[in-house]
Amino acid sequence: MDVVPSVIRATYEGDFRIHLTFHDNLQGTLDFQAWLEGPVFEPLKDQDYFQQFFIDGGTVVWPNGADVAPETLYEAVKSSTAAQRAGADGALRC
Repeated sequence: MDVVPSVIRATYEGDFRIHLTFHDNLQGTLDFQAWLEGPVFEPLKDQDYFQQFFIDGGTVVWPNGADVAPETLYEAVKSSTAAQRAGADGALRC
């Protein structure tokens, strides 16, 4: 059985970007702006509210219950890390 990725650290970097560290030490910064669609994510468009995220169940969660699946975050960071090695700026814009 495959191990479900787990976020162990998340640090706000400004402009809706969060630096994530996973259980296997994979790290990267993601731009969450494109994920802020739909009713549950609407409050997150306020940067002050967006910064209130915390880690629960191995993923990033906000007080209103909004979250992004850890598998989605992990794959996005893997893609971002590959892009960074190829010379991109390293922040995945989803």
